Amino acid sequence: MAEKNSYEAGFGSDALKDPQRVVFITRKTSAKVQGEVGKQLMSYPHLILREAIAFQILVIALVIISLLWDAPLEQLANPLLTPNPAKAPWYFLGLQELLHYFPPLVAGVIIPTLVVVALIVIPYFNVNIQGEPLWAAKPAQRFRVALVTLAVLAVSLAIFQAWTVLAPTLAIAGLMLFSYFAAPGKQPWAQFLRARPVSWWVMTWFIAVAVALTLVGTFFRGPGWSWVWPWSSRGA
Repeated sequence: MAEKNSYEAGFGSDALKDPQRVVFITRKTSAKVQGEVGKQLMSYPHLILREAIAFQILVIALVIISLLWDAPLEQLANPLLTPNPAKAPWYFLGLQELLHYFPPLVAGVIIPTLVVVALIVIPYFNVNIQGEPLWAAKPAQRFRVALVTLAVLAVSLAIFQAWTVLAPTLAIAGLMLFSYFAAPGKQPWAQFLRARPVSWWVMTWFIAVAVALTLVGTFFRGPGWSWVWPWSSRGA
């Protein structure tokens, strides 16, 4: 076995000598490369002043809007009269729409908990740091995995008759499968889809489902949470 060598660093004060630097690189270390430091600005006044101006503009705009348009308030709350349907605020209408399809434990506890846990856990995993396209490596194998995953998800949503979730899911799945069969060098938008990583597809699906649930809960749900058209007061 090779003997373990020890290295000592020496310091000198002879300014006539050219500075020399020796770097020892092992398997677990690498030379540190420091790039040029770009232009820097102080937080005050450059950042804080701009934030203060933006805040004042926002306050002025809200005051003008409140003077010109009344808030869409209803009558005073009456504990003896419950509105039908009793809708949650718009940012919770997606969960309320899920309650129409899934049991309360699933829609109100399990699904929100999984979303929060995913947001906490995902940043700690180095998943596709380089952002390579979904079909860049092993496209045939990834296509089979994606096809099975989409089939299981679509069948599960169809069993629960969660059409509001199934529709955007099928739309995103269609675009993803189309990007697999798109020929290279053809339409620019097809190449754009083909170059998207899996994280982009998952986030796009999540946003599409959230928007669809919120829009349906806001405009297409009437008494008894039945389906109504926005221009009609009768349930479907």
